[in-house]
Amino acid sequence: MRHNRRFRWAAVPLAAVVALVLAGCTQSQLNGFLPGFDGKTPVTNHTDRVSGLWVTSWIVLLLVGLLVWGLIIWCIIVYRRRKGQTGLPAQLRYNMPIEIFYTIVPLVLIIGFFAFTTRDQDAIEKPYANPDLTVQVYAKQWSWDFNYLSNGVYDPGVQAQPDDKSGAPAGSVVESDIPTLYLPVDKKITIKLNSRDVIHSFWVPAFLYKKDVIPGHTNYMYLEPTREGTYVGKCAELCGEYHSAMLFNVKVVSEDEYELHMQDLKDRGYVGKLGSNVDRNNNLPGTKAPKNNE
Repeated sequence: MRHNRRFRWAAVPLAAVVALVLAGCTQSQLNGFLPGFDGKTPVTNHTDRVSGLWVTSWIVLLLVGLLVWGLIIWCIIVYRRRKGQTGLPAQLRYNMPIEIFYTIVPLVLIIGFFAFTTRDQDAIEKPYANPDLTVQVYAKQWSWDFNYLSNGVYDPGVQAQPDDKSGAPAGSVVESDIPTLYLPVDKKITIKLNSRDVIHSFWVPAFLYKKDVIPGHTNYMYLEPTREGTYVGKCAELCGEYHSAMLFNVKVVSEDEYELHMQDLKDRGYVGKLGSNVDRNNNLPGTKAPKNNE
C-alpha cells in the first residue's frame, strides 16, 4: 500500500515535467526534426502527411522499444543469481501466452505500418487530372535541364562550379550558376523525370520526397507548393565522379514572379524544349544499337 502511494506521488511530478517539455517543443521538434517546417506553413501539400507518418511510426517503435527494454531489465533483476546460488535457474520450455503475445503484436504492427504507408503513398502518388503546370526535368551527368512544357520554354543547366575566387570556404560553389527550377505557389504541378545517361535521383529535402530518375523510363511527381522560398535540391543517387556537384535549387514564387521568369527565358531565346536527341545513351529501347565503324 505504501509502495503504491509513493508511486503515485512520483508520477505526478513526472507527468508535469513531460507535459512541460511537450508544451515547449518547437514546430520542428513536433515534426520529428524533419526539414520543411521552419515556419507554420508546410512547404508542399504532402509534407504534413509524410511528417505524420514518420513521427507516428517513431512513437510506436519507441513504445515497443521501451517495453522490450523494460522486460529485459526486469528479467536481469528478478532472475539474477543471488549470493550463494550455484548452477542455472529452472529452465522453462514453453510459455504459451507470451509466445502468442510476441507473435500477434508484431503482426499487428506490420499490418498497421503497411496500411498507413499504402494510404499515404496512394495520396502522394495520385496524378492530377488537370495540373496547372507540367515541368519536365532531365537529369544528366552532372546537372539538370528544365522544360516548362506548359509555357513552351526551357532552361539548360550547367554543373555547379567551385567558388575559388571569392574567398569562400573550401567546397563552396557559385550559387548563381546552380540550375534553378521555378514553381508558382499554390498550383498543382506535375513533374516528369527523365535521365540522359545513368540513374539519378531528384531530391528536395524540404519536400520530404524524392524520386529516382531512370534511363529509358519516365517517373512522375505530383505536388502543390504552399510556401514561397528557395529550397536546395541534389541528386540522391551516386552517379559518377562529380555526383556531389549535381546540385539545383527550387524557387517557389508568386504567379507574377513566375511569369516574369518565363518571359525572361523567352527573351534569352530559350523557346521550345530540350529533347532526348542530346541524350548520351544511344542503345535504349526504341533506338538502334550502335554499330561498329568498319
